[in-house]
Amino acid sequence: MPKKKQVPGLALRLIAADRLAQVLKGASFSPFFASDVADGRDRALANRLVTTALRYHGPISRLVGELLQRGIPKKSGRFEAVLRLSLAQLLFLPDLGDHSALFLAGEAMRAEQKTQHLIKLMNGVLREAQRRRETIVVGADTLFPEHLLVQWRAAYGDDAVEAFGRALLDGAPLDLTLKAPVAGLDAAPVLADTVRIADRDRAVDQLPGYADGQFWVQDAAAAIPARLIRLEPGARVLDLCAAPGGKTAQLVKAGYAVTALDRDPARVERLAQNLKRLDYAAELVTADALDYTPPDLFDAVLLDAPCSATGTFRRHPEVAWHRDPADIAGRVALQRKLIGRAAQCLKPGGILVYCVCSLERDEGEMQAEWAIGQGLDAMPVMPAELDGWAAPVTHAGFVRTHPGQIVPGDKGGTLDGFFVARFIRR
Repeated sequence: MPKKKQVPGLALRLIAADRLAQVLKGASFSPFFASDVADGRDRALANRLVTTALRYHGPISRLVGELLQRGIPKKSGRFEAVLRLSLAQLLFLPDLGDHSALFLAGEAMRAEQKTQHLIKLMNGVLREAQRRRETIVVGADTLFPEHLLVQWRAAYGDDAVEAFGRALLDGAPLDLTLKAPVAGLDAAPVLADTVRIADRDRAVDQLPGYADGQFWVQDAAAAIPARLIRLEPGARVLDLCAAPGGKTAQLVKAGYAVTALDRDPARVERLAQNLKRLDYAAELVTADALDYTPPDLFDAVLLDAPCSATGTFRRHPEVAWHRDPADIAGRVALQRKLIGRAAQCLKPGGILVYCVCSLERDEGEMQAEWAIGQGLDAMPVMPAELDGWAAPVTHAGFVRTHPGQIVPGDKGGTLDGFFVARFIRR
């Protein structure tokens, strides 16, 4: 019996649909790597399709709701994921053309017995979307869920939230923290030893200096907290919730004696491999931070607490749609326990730097206000500690970055949403 002819592009479309389906069920988006899709061009296309579907999740959801008034058919396999990928291509990736979106959507339905009866429905929805594409509204109101829009507008203002929408669609640039200057690296300085790469077409491991361990990937905002410890070399510093190790590397570079703790053995192993590439050394501890009692107290603790991660939506668009008020409330409770535990690991007079990659005040400003009076006093941050960049420094001396801000330097561009507070133990 002759083999069934392979439809060009179908296998890749199904792989992309399966990854998107996982995210729609609540998983975090993990980009495709060579181990997933061997061909570099195919891999780039798969990542582009899924990330576009996620960045435009709000407008696509509105359109699906209008065109499928009865909702997504029950037990319809890949139908929703394929539909969303096809709409992303039709509406927001015009350079890929309409024909392949329509053709591969139908072939994807034909590929499974349980979805073959949906071919006509799929085609009808996509054809109607073609007719409506000039009417699709794309702006902050459609790009983010309503409960986040209400909070963000109250905290940052309408103009900033509109800028959030533009930052979401633009995506995140590639920032590096340098271990040492790198010859031949096409990058612009941002803050301190953070640089921003001009050419995003090259893989990170192909950039000059990677093999020699001269830099690590770290958003400009994520590099701020570790710089605020500011102790003499040799000070003992605990990095809580340390993996994957960017902040640990900063602390080692500063000359501190670093203990890096994380509770996930796989994440600790990843941290170890990252430090090995950099030829850096730290004491690694696999433990739950809430159960950790150090043999000796530390001069400083850096707590990058588990959070909603809403500040990372430029590279993880799904976080905005995965977080609800109950989820954030649970994280707030955990953060308070971790702040208390971190304070107990400090010597009197020791420094605690608390940070979250969240835009939510409950996880940032409100937590800092709660911490003051829990045996901790605020230690305000000054603009001079950010190379004179005053915009992120609040009246209370905390640091608040968000994707509506433009970084200093010639390269420009936005950065992640982070909150950072510094305290001293009484």
